Amino acid sequence: MTKLALVVDDSIVIRRLVGQTLRGAGFEVIEAANGADALGLAQSHAEITLVMTDQNMPKMSGVEFIHALRLEPSHKFTPVVFLTTESDDSMRQTAREAGATAWIVKPFNPEKLLAVVQRIAA
Repeated sequence: MTKLALVVDDSIVIRRLVGQTLRGAGFEVIEAANGADALGLAQSHAEITLVMTDQNMPKMSGVEFIHALRLEPSHKFTPVVFLTTESDDSMRQTAREAGATAWIVKPFNPEKLLAVVQRIAA
């Protein structure tokens, strides 16, 4: 079974680094530069098995995206990793309440990212 990851970040550099890391772990990767575009991709790809999203993006923030994603029946339980420069506890709680499964602060360590992914999306 193919594992499909959706990587959402307004930084193309971060999308490429995360994508490369996930491809090395056997994922197919699709990318979006903001939450609004990501929601459209999620709605047309019910087979997504993992989402990695940033918080601070144009059009729709990571928290707004997660809220909208959780309203989609096919993604109600899809693991979501919040990958952000934010390290504030209140933002972490807000992300968790929105439906984030895990939290990684950028810059990220590829091995740590894969360890989190293996734990939540095995």
